[in-house]
Amino acid sequence: MDAQTVAKVARLARIHLDDKDLPILQERLTGILKWVSMLDEVETTNVEPMFSVHLETSPVREDVVTSASMVNDILANAPEKELDMFVVPKMVG
Repeated sequence: MDAQTVAKVARLARIHLDDKDLPILQERLTGILKWVSMLDEVETTNVEPMFSVHLETSPVREDVVTSASMVNDILANAPEKELDMFVVPKMVG
């Protein structure tokens, strides 16, 4: 992974990086990608796809309301709220 790609990934993730940090992060990300690419070498021809490593089923319980509405308690410390919801800054242009 080149330094330009590392900088782009950092920008997309909204992570501020100094130019001096790019070589270190470049080395680490390249190592991670090499490690992940080793999975291509695993023989999976006769392995059936799985949706989970846990084959047991989860216990099912009744979906019952156990307490009264806590909206006011939850929003009590919100810096800004509107219509019983948190107001957050817009992040996507």
